[in-house]
Amino acid sequence: MRLPRARGPLTERLVACLQRPPRSHVALARTDGRDAADDALALWILHELHYRGFEDVDDAWEWAPSLMSMRHHLERELEERLRAEYSRSEGSRSGQAGGDEDVVAVLHQLIEADDGPSLADHLLRDGTTEQACQLLRQRSVYHLKEADPTAWVVPRVVGRAKAALMEIQYDEYGAGHHDRVHQDLFAHGLAAAGLSADYGHYVDEARLPILEQNNALSLFGLQRRLRGAALGHFAAFEATSSLPSRTLARALRRLGLPDEMAAYYDEHVEADAAHEQVALRDVCAVLVADEPHLREDVLFGAWACLELEARTARDLLDHWAAA
Repeated sequence: MRLPRARGPLTERLVACLQRPPRSHVALARTDGRDAADDALALWILHELHYRGFEDVDDAWEWAPSLMSMRHHLERELEERLRAEYSRSEGSRSGQAGGDEDVVAVLHQLIEADDGPSLADHLLRDGTTEQACQLLRQRSVYHLKEADPTAWVVPRVVGRAKAALMEIQYDEYGAGHHDRVHQDLFAHGLAAAGLSADYGHYVDEARLPILEQNNALSLFGLQRRLRGAALGHFAAFEATSSLPSRTLARALRRLGLPDEMAAYYDEHVEADAAHEQVALRDVCAVLVADEPHLREDVLFGAWACLELEARTARDLLDHWAAA
């Protein structure tokens, strides 16, 4: 993957910087008149230095102090905004009202109260092949590195929670079979559908909510202090993906996309139904029992998963309605 196209002055300076030899001190001052998409892409680029990097960027940039400063500011702004929105949400009030209630029960309340629109339902009822392909291109920004953001959390938890988390991660990475790695199954489906399976290929198309979804995942995974949020997000994702995966598989087949693409979602129908209980009870509940101060972060992470997915769905549905 090469560096994406800039979306504003911040990413213009960042891209220009990264194409030079690494230096310890680089001026990357913020400017007035900032744009949310410009900020989001800049943070995505900075996070990607910790994943697979860029063909046109020296790997020595990964831990450059000047980049760490920029990443810190962008991450802090994203986290503060999400926490402020969470504190005003019904989800926050549900968590506070739960008090000492079982954290699994409160997570179920958050999930059941989620009323975000369903992209899978739309595609099954009224969607077009082009809309399905656009969704796949948008989703590729995450699914081609599926489970990798959560892998950052593994060394940050211990005992039963670590073992349960690794049980799920083992499945995500193919349970020992290289041809069953979920991110590679998605790539295989993309190729069969005539789309690019190259990692990061469609980031120039990525809409703002997609970038923010990915940035939140990386933020939670890369920060040890946010391990509770990372695992709350993880549990909410596992608990809400089985039924939409079934619907999306049906929609893709209805729209004539190849079976290899639908098969990726077939894989998640049973897998995520099983993962749901492990993620809720053996990961999150155990984590909170071991570290009670992380309870609110677990709920915050679950809320962020549901809220950011709802924003992505509303954004794409509005985009398609306006087309």
